Amino acid sequence: MLIMDEADKLLSPEFQPSIEQLIRFVPANRQILMFSATFRVIVKDFKDRYLNKPYVINLMDELTLKGITQFYAFVEERQKVHCLSTLFSKLQINQSIIFCNSVNRVELLAKKITELGYSCFYIHAKMLQDHRNRVFHDFRNGACRNLVCTGWAVREIWTPWFSC
Repeated sequence: MLIMDEADKLLSPEFQPSIEQLIRFVPANRQILMFSATFRVIVKDFKDRYLNKPYVINLMDELTLKGITQFYAFVEERQKVHCLSTLFSKLQINQSIIFCNSVNRVELLAKKITELGYSCFYIHAKMLQDHRNRVFHDFRNGACRNLVCTGWAVREIWTPWFSC
């Protein structure tokens, strides 16, 4: 059995060759389990190549809260800020939480969103806990419309978010 958590990351170009090499060492009658918050095209391609009659469980309908709309846009790196700007200008968004995969990206994106004229806060693990708490408290109370954070912050966000 091969279990891949964060399959979208494990199947990125830097890791996929290692994963494919690893598969050669497990028996042909193996079972592969793949878990991921997002299933990009690269994951679908892998699934089509290596999984025989896969069983797919999609929890997004069950996990999406009433009144919250989620967007996923597959765009080139250079198009990401433009895509966000388009979403902000075309949609009526009360508040948004945008996740990035590194502290540097969080800070850079928050700066770019602010430069576009939209209010934006950010939090990440390298900030002091008191500062993160204050920023998130202010965001929850409507002091800012957009919050950019790392995926790590999800653990901190969801507990207080649902307790209010």
